[in-house]
Amino acid sequence: MGVLGTVLLVFFIITAVLLVLLVLVQDEEGDSLGGIFAGGSSSAFGSRSGNILTRATSILGVLFLVLSLGLALVNKTSSGSGVESAGRQLSTEQEGNSWVDEEISGKATDSSTTSEEQSAD
Repeated sequence: MGVLGTVLLVFFIITAVLLVLLVLVQDEEGDSLGGIFAGGSSSAFGSRSGNILTRATSILGVLFLVLSLGLALVNKTSSGSGVESAGRQLSTEQEGNSWVDEEISGKATDSSTTSEEQSAD
């Protein structure tokens, strides 16, 4: 992953935890859907707390998306590697052999060894 990937991952985890905490701290009153279910006018951070928390949540949300896209670009595999290319390679190697042919040839070798063992007894 490299140093850049590790640094992005650390910032991504910190941003995700802060984003979750900010969403949990936010008050439910106002024009949002949370105001429908509960009432009350208690504010933990003063009268302007909704504006500050909303802005901080928006900034952390954008940072979360940017970091996730950065991690996706850093960890992107080239077109010649990965699971898809390995599957294609296996399918081209086994193109002539089907599982039925393998089962038949496996039973033929098993029966020949069994008949040899019986004749030895």
